[in-house]
Amino acid sequence: MTAPVFVVDQLVDQLDSFGPEFVLDGPEGRHAVSVKRLRPGEGVVLTDGRGRWTEGVVKAAEGKDRLVVTGLGSLVEEPPESPRLTVVQALPKGDRGELAVETMTEVGVDAIVPWAASRCITQWKGDRGLKALGKWRSTAREAGKQSRRVRFPEVADAATTKQVAALLAKADFAAVLHETGEEPLATAELPAEGEIVLVVGPEGGVSPEELALFREAGARAYVLGRTVLRTSTAGTAATALLLGRTGRWS
Repeated sequence: MTAPVFVVDQLVDQLDSFGPEFVLDGPEGRHAVSVKRLRPGEGVVLTDGRGRWTEGVVKAAEGKDRLVVTGLGSLVEEPPESPRLTVVQALPKGDRGELAVETMTEVGVDAIVPWAASRCITQWKGDRGLKALGKWRSTAREAGKQSRRVRFPEVADAATTKQVAALLAKADFAAVLHETGEEPLATAELPAEGEIVLVVGPEGGVSPEELALFREAGARAYVLGRTVLRTSTAGTAATALLLGRTGRWS
């Protein structure tokens, strides 16, 4: 099993001051000591979540929230994946949004754009919307660590339908999961590089007006298969399919 991942937000700035040892404390240190129960001699990965990381070895666990790491290697930067995959996720009900973010992150999505579709029951407004967005970003961070990623997906601000259309217009491949699609996503011709943008609608589906606007922006409607998936699982299934077909899982 690969070494557990812990986040050091200012990793680049702190690297020169690490010296022979580095102390991981705060919430990350508490998770390492009290939850993961790491012991001397075990390996760890420290990352900023933006592709930069370094490896080290546990020297000691102190108290409940201090992990002393030694033997740190040089800083490594993992290049962005290509083609880049962005999923526009309509806002689901309850905690299904976090479920969608968690599983898409584990699979390997590069960016997630929350979308306030017209048929969404959930609407992000004011402080409630900011809190919900914060939960999505926190979920992406934790799922990125759990799945041993060093480049976590970006979770954008909530987008309007017009903003989603603008995003689709710039994509090298733009798709909307919709029952009117005449071609399976599994047979679509995909680019070898650039950006893929996929739209996942709400439980009530993408409205005719939204679909028309997305088509004007250059997107096509595709189906995943014979079954109907929930909005919280469709993005994960489609992400896995696309990553396999583009060779990123090779």
